[in-house]
Amino acid sequence: MPRREASGDREASGLRNAIVHTLFVLLAVLAPGFLRAQPAPPTFADVVERVAPAVVNISTTKEVAGAPEFPRFPPGSPFEEFFKEFFDRERQQRPRRSFSLGSGFIIDPAGYVVTNNHVIAEADEITVIMHDETEYRAKLVGRDPKTDLALLKIERDEPFPYVEWADSDRVRVGDWVIAIGNPFGLGSSVTVGVVSARGRDIRAGPYDDFFQVDAAINRGNSGGPSFNLEGRVFGVNTAIFSPSGGNVGIGFAIPSNLARPVIESLMRQGRVVRAWLGVRIQTVTDEIAESLGLEQSTGALVASVVPDGPAARAGIEAGDVILEFNGRPIRKMRELPRTVAETPVGEEVEVAVWRRGERRVLRVTLGELPSEEELARAGTAGEPAPTAIAEIPELGLKIASIDESLRERFQLGDGASGVVVVEVVEGSPAAEEGLAPGDLLMEVNQEPVGSPPEVLAHVNQAKQEGKRSVLLLVDRQGDLRFVALRFAG
Repeated sequence: MPRREASGDREASGLRNAIVHTLFVLLAVLAPGFLRAQPAPPTFADVVERVAPAVVNISTTKEVAGAPEFPRFPPGSPFEEFFKEFFDRERQQRPRRSFSLGSGFIIDPAGYVVTNNHVIAEADEITVIMHDETEYRAKLVGRDPKTDLALLKIERDEPFPYVEWADSDRVRVGDWVIAIGNPFGLGSSVTVGVVSARGRDIRAGPYDDFFQVDAAINRGNSGGPSFNLEGRVFGVNTAIFSPSGGNVGIGFAIPSNLARPVIESLMRQGRVVRAWLGVRIQTVTDEIAESLGLEQSTGALVASVVPDGPAARAGIEAGDVILEFNGRPIRKMRELPRTVAETPVGEEVEVAVWRRGERRVLRVTLGELPSEEELARAGTAGEPAPTAIAEIPELGLKIASIDESLRERFQLGDGASGVVVVEVVEGSPAAEEGLAPGDLLMEVNQEPVGSPPEVLAHVNQAKQEGKRSVLLLVDRQGDLRFVALRFAG
């Protein structure tokens, strides 16, 4: 009996060995890399050696008006007279000069240098210091505060070393990043890390779409490049997140596909020429999506359309939700301004919108973004409605037609139209969404309203159709926005 058990053990052991051998053979055939030792991380020395000569340090100086602040002492103190005499002399001397340091990189052999706008803002003198410590006085070609980018120009007889842009759309989270810059004014320094995230919005401007990187980026790195392993620039280092002001592993870089057209426009024209759609937009919330019959809270909701602008001429209306622009899906509101800005002025594009429960495609010829002053002058006007008043307890609102007393009470303009909110019940749906007396209701569920009975009719219709909320277009002193209010109870 013991011999039979030993024989069975030998058979089982032989079977196990055969299975293990077969598995290793299959792995060797199907995944040969699995059995080999994984390679060590690559050296970055070759890439750095090739691109470092095109990365520069930037030094700026500016005059600071006024003298140092006079310290306060008790009246009659002996220090008061002493320091007063000292500070009087300081006021008579030339203005003080302040210095700041940053980074940049050359993108053209003719000597065009990219940096951050905040590095050179208000500078009286800009000096570019090369990798070999030679210095050049720089001229400001142009700058763009909205993206925090600036373009400088330096001169010499022979061509400058330069680097090329990468396609930032191809950069993935986890890719290597090589950052070169001038941290704390120490001179050219190299740090390495990975791309931690894409599409970060840090509220720096209307076109925020930052890479987040964990390569060490400190003060003085601003304006420097983030390289991929091919030695191409995929980002412009522009900001850090740090409670202490030092590196904590969270830095931000402007994607090259956003920076490149800005820099090219500055190089050609000395200013940034951006495409313009001519709409004001807002976020599509879950409540707004439900009110419009959208399955998801996606896209950009058009709050208003600039009269005679590109969108208006193409038939885009307030209340439309822009779902696609030029073939690119608009998942969040903030994606639309950036997508429009990246499109050439004068190009005709298709815009897919959601309107009254159905998808429509319109063709829009983009204009050039006007100045802030020109945009401020654009506005709409209408006629006042007949006098009436009504309450909507389900929403917590009391509304009225515009008359002279209400116009004076709420300081409404002569061209104000719609229905005015005269009272908001505390704790009501209207109060929770921030409505206030003096707001004007322009539309209910994307239908224009000019009197309280019209508002009531649309609210009652929504309730009869089983909807749990209504969509209001609200005008607050010329600022239009959509608000979705759920019915109370």
